[in-house]
Formats: sequence, structure tokens, C-alpha cells
Amino acid sequence: MRVVFKLFASLADLLPAGRRGNIVEIDVAPETTVGDLIVRYRVPEKSAHLVLINGHYIPPAARAGRVLQDDDEVAIWPPIAGG
Repeated sequence: MRVVFKLFASLADLLPAGRRGNIVEIDVAPETTVGDLIVRYRVPEKSAHLVLINGHYIPPAARAGRVLQDDDEVAIWPPIAGG
């Protein structure tokens, strides 16, 4: 099954070569969870501050159990400070 995976800001450096900016389309096995993707791409848990699937927020406690579906779009942002 295919999903779109987006990492923002400094996390984009964790994506493989051949990506379009901060976006990569990847094949995942059925039953793959958001937590599995976070581990697969070595996103530090503290850096996975904001996680969205198809624009819907996934709280930290739900990530290990949220199974991805074909054509899902997963986006992850690190904590951002500003003024």
C-alpha cells in the first residue's frame, strides 16, 4: 500500500534521497502504524511534536495503534519556537 510521508523543518533531512523536497511516497505493509513510520525513519520521539494523518491530529498515545490506510498522507513537524 502507498502513503505520502512529509517531514517538516529539520526533520526533512531524515528522508531518503530521491524525495521531492520534504515529501516522499513510500510503500508500506498492511497494518503499518504511524509509530512504525516514526521508528523506520528514525524520527526522535521528542521531535515528532505535531503528527497529522490527512490533516487530522494524532496524539502521542494513539500513534502506535493508528494503522495507516492506502493513500494516507502523514505529516510530522518538530517543536517550533518563535517570537
